[in-house]
Amino acid sequence: MNKPAHSGCHQQIVSIDDIFFSYENKTVIDGLRFQVLERDFVGLIGSNGAGKTTLLKMIVGLLRPTRGEIRLFGQPIGQFRDWERIGYVPQKNALNPLFPATVREVVTSGLYGKKNMFRRLTKAQLQKADDALYAMRIEDLADRKIGQLSGGQQQRVFLARALINNPELLILDEPTVGIDAETQAGFFRMIRHMHQHHHITFIMVSHDMDAMEAYLGEQPVQRSGGLSFYVKHTHDPQDCVETDLTHSMQQLRESMEVLS
Repeated sequence: MNKPAHSGCHQQIVSIDDIFFSYENKTVIDGLRFQVLERDFVGLIGSNGAGKTTLLKMIVGLLRPTRGEIRLFGQPIGQFRDWERIGYVPQKNALNPLFPATVREVVTSGLYGKKNMFRRLTKAQLQKADDALYAMRIEDLADRKIGQLSGGQQQRVFLARALINNPELLILDEPTVGIDAETQAGFFRMIRHMHQHHHITFIMVSHDMDAMEAYLGEQPVQRSGGLSFYVKHTHDPQDCVETDLTHSMQQLRESMEVLS
């Protein structure tokens, strides 16, 4: 049974109102209600088939709910157009290893939206790409094909792509699957820094219960079907005075030093 969603004076980043989703005749998500407030870190845990990835895909507009409403930054998802405010890192197994794009091309693809899909990138946008590559310590891989990289390197590429617009909401679907323990530890240190010191809201699916509970607490704030939601609020003022992309990327670079 769902518990009342937390509320307060902070902006609702994601509002999920009585969502249902079915694949053919199988209901995967049944009457989910949940709110994500600005600067929340939401950890989503559940067994295979519980609907974790399905829910994330609905939030980023890749799937439509069978019934119910999702609002992003206060707008119904069908009317939402500011997708650059959202960064999304899908599961690693969503990548076709034969996809011919280079690392730089994958990262810069995060700059294209419906508004500028066919426009040439500006010098400032190209600098954003360089900043993102530098921050993730993959600048030396810029001309390599994405399918030639290790699992950990690929995750850095997708994270760089998601961060290139300095998003307000970052959605991560099992970002540490297939990477070694040291890299996982460095990744968690990095996103904790981002959450604590920058104006970013997180929704993350992970099977790493120890890492999730260490940061978010041992008890979920809500359960719905097979999904458990763990939440940490960071609603105090930001500690980092600088909030531009270049500063954020430098902070990430320093956090990523352990991943070399």
